[in-house]
Amino acid sequence: MNRYPDTDIAAVYRVIRERRDMRHFRPDPVDPDLLARLLQAAHLAPSVGFMQPWRFIRISDPALRRQMHALVEAERVRTAAALGEREDEFMRLKVEGILDCGEVLVAALMDGRERHVFGRRTLPEMDLASVACAIQNMWLAARAEGIGLGWVSLFDPAALGELLQLPPGAKAVAILCLGHVDQFYAKPMLEQENWAHRQPLRELVFENGWSGKTPPADA
Repeated sequence: MNRYPDTDIAAVYRVIRERRDMRHFRPDPVDPDLLARLLQAAHLAPSVGFMQPWRFIRISDPALRRQMHALVEAERVRTAAALGEREDEFMRLKVEGILDCGEVLVAALMDGRERHVFGRRTLPEMDLASVACAIQNMWLAARAEGIGLGWVSLFDPAALGELLQLPPGAKAVAILCLGHVDQFYAKPMLEQENWAHRQPLRELVFENGWSGKTPPADA
């Protein structure tokens, strides 16, 4: 049979359910063998046309971390201003752990992506979707290992690319904070902070076309 044992299936659903976007870390180092496993999990992700567009840059220089943190802080302020009436509420949120966590990685799209047409002729953004799959693989593996991961997207990609000397055509898409945590959030942090709440699945699943209607409560 192709079906996994019930205990394995339960573990898969558990790690999906308990994965969290973490912002609070301890500074303890991440074991190199564990980091290697997490990167391998990311590398096993599916990718359109098997192009494997992900590139991961490990940030081991503390000065470079501080420069990246400054880029994120600048964008945090700009984002707050763009939020209007929610500016103060946003500024009270902790949105990253770059200076706190054991490891920082940057996930980037490779250069030369225009050569890959398979699956991207009408949907070129599928390269980004592939990188997102790699990050999700790492996220789930990290949660299973008891390691927190936070995805930071508050930065100017051009500025971060220049800082990291990315080649023309490559693009940074995520700063990943990895590290030990005291505990995982009981709920997604933004839900705990009442920033937003998970929408009911029944309102997001349609059949045979886009239904603009909200299904009955008992659907």
